[in-house]
Amino acid sequence: MKIAVSSQGENSQSQVNPRFGRCEYFIVFDTETGKNTAVENGGRLSTGGAGIATAKMLADLGVNVVITGFVGPKAFSALKAANIKIFTGAAGTVEEALQAYKDNKLEEAQSANAGPHSGM
Repeated sequence: MKIAVSSQGENSQSQVNPRFGRCEYFIVFDTETGKNTAVENGGRLSTGGAGIATAKMLADLGVNVVITGFVGPKAFSALKAANIKIFTGAAGTVEEALQAYKDNKLEEAQSANAGPHSGM
């Protein structure tokens, strides 16, 4: 399984970026290999539809779970269409957010928790 955490930096000690579509990086953890990789979020540079572009990028990477702070309605729909589970409300470092997920301290999002264009 691949788990992507929205991040302000390129490693697991970086702070979680609460903005899904406009975050700088995702740290992608592969639970089968134990490896993690920093992936630059090219979707954040979109003039519109950053969340949708970001969701597509993660789907193309084979991500199964996203951990972030906030996700807008279009990004939420795109992630759900790609069968990617969404966990919101993450804070602290990427490593702390991943541990909170593993400890079942994050709830799976049932709807968007940010308005459209809130990441600008």
